[in-house]
Amino acid sequence: MCHRQTFAAVALLCVFAGQAFGSFDNYITREGSRLYDGDEVFRFAGIHMPELHRIEDDAKGVCKADPRGWGQYFKWPTPQEQENWIKSLVRTGHKAMRVYVLSVATPFDNACGRETHILPPTEPGGMPVLNETAMRHYDRLIALADEYQLRLILPFIDHWQWWGGREQLAAFYGESGDDFYRLESQTYKAYTHIITQVLTRKNTLTGRPYNREKAIMAWETGNELKGSTAEFVRETAALIKRIAPDQLVVDGTYLKIIPESLTDPNVDIISNHFYTTNNNNRPEQVSLDLAAVAGKKAYMVGEFGLRDAAGLHEIMQAVVFADYQGHKASGAFIWGGRGHRHNGGFYWHREYTGHFSYHLPGFPEGESNQEQAVIDLVRLAQAQQNGQSSPPPLPVPEPPVLREITEAGTLRWLGAPVGRHYRVERSVRRRCLGFIPCWSEWITRASGLSDGIQQYDPAQAPLYLDEQLPPGLYRYRVFAGNESGESAPSNIQTFRVER
Repeated sequence: MCHRQTFAAVALLCVFAGQAFGSFDNYITREGSRLYDGDEVFRFAGIHMPELHRIEDDAKGVCKADPRGWGQYFKWPTPQEQENWIKSLVRTGHKAMRVYVLSVATPFDNACGRETHILPPTEPGGMPVLNETAMRHYDRLIALADEYQLRLILPFIDHWQWWGGREQLAAFYGESGDDFYRLESQTYKAYTHIITQVLTRKNTLTGRPYNREKAIMAWETGNELKGSTAEFVRETAALIKRIAPDQLVVDGTYLKIIPESLTDPNVDIISNHFYTTNNNNRPEQVSLDLAAVAGKKAYMVGEFGLRDAAGLHEIMQAVVFADYQGHKASGAFIWGGRGHRHNGGFYWHREYTGHFSYHLPGFPEGESNQEQAVIDLVRLAQAQQNGQSSPPPLPVPEPPVLREITEAGTLRWLGAPVGRHYRVERSVRRRCLGFIPCWSEWITRASGLSDGIQQYDPAQAPLYLDEQLPPGLYRYRVFAGNESGESAPSNIQTFRVER
């Protein structure tokens, strides 16, 4: 039997031994305007976590080598980070998650020390190449989602430049960003080549091709594709369905509903994004869109946010309850959240509106961002979709992971999913009877510690500093807690203070 320890350490062994992790019984299917998991109607609400497969490290600031002015430093998540984030989502009631796009190479990536999913052709006029390193992180995202029962919505290419999008893809061929939407262009040919490569890729962890992964609820034509035409969606959706007939297709068109998509047999979900800058960040937009879709397809709000908690609550309540002739929205995601860092604290992002990313399950440090109120309104919506009047209690946290101590009294740890606060215990090496070395009892050194600090800079501050230690040998362990209780202790780390 393949015993589960740390996912990254044993995943390949388990696959090769023929042992399956916890996996889904069904694909998500659609009948009319409703999504189904088997015989059960499938609805969802959540905090949008875009970076489950690629991280923008805002603590490092802006890369000056990128002339776009806002080009950031990106990196790949560690296996423990990915697993931690997915656990955090599932344990706060998330059934599904829409992540961000596949990133496209720019000429500035090397100077900024970053990699992308999609690399330039190896010869002029050739097709783009998938970065194997990047795709192995994507493999793990899918495998972990399958294990922990999180459905994924995966968009292909971005309209925008943030991660490298249609303009960067077009640049491989000397074409413009608008050529992305033109079916005769080399850019569109490259786009369809990427789709084909991705859908037929064999997951190195599960052993399944992507088009047979039940964790993948839907493929989205792209993110906020403002220039979509009926022809573009028709050809793209047909390609996806031809290769992945059991997975759903989201029309990634932005700020409009293409009439032909409502009758296209290859399109399953119509999506919209609400933001104040688009003059649609209001609950009435849900009803307007439901009326326009008229029950012909499922409907979701792929993103909305960057406003006050009261306004977000009104929109989310409309997602749950707004009804057009018996048809309701399938779900919605509030933009946006970030997860725990490998060595302590959270990743973060500050939007142009001043809003910061949310951190599950919510922390006092996010009060200026109304973090707890926003997370609570999401969890309420999840409960209401399940026919409940209030969300269930959070589970008791699992133990945090205490990292190696390299400086006296300086503690860092990977926070526990759904942990709100932490308690640190210390034991000291002593001489006992007969001068036999032994350890003192564990003593609490600090409690009520938080790892939810906004704009946390890991280079500047530990999560806890045990100061003014006399020479000796010390060992530490950490407990995570929330309103449901306290975890078992973390692993133990030892440090010697020299004379």
